Amino acid sequence: MKFGIDRLLTEPELRKPLAGKRVALLAHPASVTADLTHALDALAALDDINVTAAFGPQHGLRGDKQDNMMESPDFTDPVLGIPIFSLYGEVRRPTSQSMETFDVILIDMQDLGCRIYTFITTLLYVLEASAAHGKSVWVLDRPNPAGRPVEGLTLQKGWESFVGAGPMPMRHGMTLGEIGHWFIDHYKIDVDYRVIEMAGYEPDAAPGYGWPADRIWINPSPNAPNINMARAYAGTVMLEGANLSEGRGTTRPLEIFGAPDINARDVMDEMRAFAPQWLAGCTLREIWFEPTFHKHVHQLCHGVHIHAEGPSYDHDAFQPWRIQALAFKAIRRLYPEYDLWRDFPYEYEFGKLAIDVINGGPALREWVDAPDSTPDQLDAMTSADEQDWLQKRAQYLLY
Repeated sequence: MKFGIDRLLTEPELRKPLAGKRVALLAHPASVTADLTHALDALAALDDINVTAAFGPQHGLRGDKQDNMMESPDFTDPVLGIPIFSLYGEVRRPTSQSMETFDVILIDMQDLGCRIYTFITTLLYVLEASAAHGKSVWVLDRPNPAGRPVEGLTLQKGWESFVGAGPMPMRHGMTLGEIGHWFIDHYKIDVDYRVIEMAGYEPDAAPGYGWPADRIWINPSPNAPNINMARAYAGTVMLEGANLSEGRGTTRPLEIFGAPDINARDVMDEMRAFAPQWLAGCTLREIWFEPTFHKHVHQLCHGVHIHAEGPSYDHDAFQPWRIQALAFKAIRRLYPEYDLWRDFPYEYEFGKLAIDVINGGPALREWVDAPDSTPDQLDAMTSADEQDWLQKRAQYLLY
């Protein structure tokens, strides 16, 4: 199996249209080749590509910024002497000044396959800016580590944000290159767009479901440490809008949840009693943890570890979004007055609850908070959105 960056490097024919062009790269720490050379260094080493600038998304080109709303500055690369522009600093859209530094921008970012992961929003903003400035966009495609399954409510009109680039479910089941094609059609973007497709990508094949067993995992962001996190993320990311810890400040962020004032055993028992059908395909394990930073710092938390790995993992049955929704519901049923929803500015959205921004509307929170809501009610809402997306995305799948 070859990723897009490796094909571009090893197949000179693919690079011919770049001859005589100024080339920029949008990348992050996981933008590495098969031998772990960073894409910026690998491209700069080619005689037939003139790299004139680079861009970094949220967490920075170097991946040094830990949390949300921690901005990265522009800087000059100390080795190549080219400008590095931050798309998560003073601006989140490319400026006219930065757009004048290149003719073609290559985008080589490892995505997680989740609507809220901001790299797809950055892709959209780059597509729109490139259309306005007459630039070309190439995506060097990479696997979606969460695979093809689709899950979650569709973002509602008026709830667009930096963590909600368009009306798709939470878990969209597409690669970055495929999402680019959908953005162009959905938003009617007139831009020169090309995807350097992967070779040998089989997203439905066990055991990795598209993530090759011989490919080393590199964190695309500081709290994305492994495949288990990538699989669970479409659910656990909702914890960013809750007063429960999502494990930031531990070694297993966004695979776990907990708090000092819940009984995790009771929560798991309530989850199994209320909607056992949503727990298929994974194992829940009781844990204790003490975050070294972030929510509940230096407090002993009782929690749950979601294992989407090992012999119990069933790729098609695993439903991370429903599992996390069920955890919220169990806590609400056990502790009706629990201060569940975190009220703070989330990804530059003010005056809205973070949980609603994350879900692209209030429906999930309202279901959790309603005393008489049932699993069937959430399933009915969500299944309709999921089926609609499966039909819409079909024409954009490249593999």
